Amino acid sequence: MNTTVRIARILSVYLIITGAGFGISPDFYTQLIAHTGTDPILINLSGMVHFFIGMTIIAYHFVWKSFLEIAVSLLGCLFLLKGIFLITIPELILQSGDNPAQIPWLMSTGFLLVGIILAYLSFVKSSVQDEED
Repeated sequence: MNTTVRIARILSVYLIITGAGFGISPDFYTQLIAHTGTDPILINLSGMVHFFIGMTIIAYHFVWKSFLEIAVSLLGCLFLLKGIFLITIPELILQSGDNPAQIPWLMSTGFLLVGIILAYLSFVKSSVQDEED
């Protein structure tokens, strides 16, 4: 199993669980998105976690050939950018909680859709290709 498939499998499970969380607990995630009563230390720690996840993916996987490779590299870049922004410009990032596009059911659908696509490509399609090789 190559690096792309390993990372895609991890990301797919994370995205599916996160999507389920947004769908099952919309009130909690609405409050989370609004950033009410946000602790600066937690914002910085969230930035650090996003930064490390993104940097780790980019350090081990910066490949832009197949759809799955592009998706994994792009998600790594997005994690990295979110981490950088949470660390360097937290006030600006926290203002994004007022964005009407951040609707829990819509975010749930997005996370689930991307997670299911990655899961299919990394668990199902890559297993079929391994058997054919």
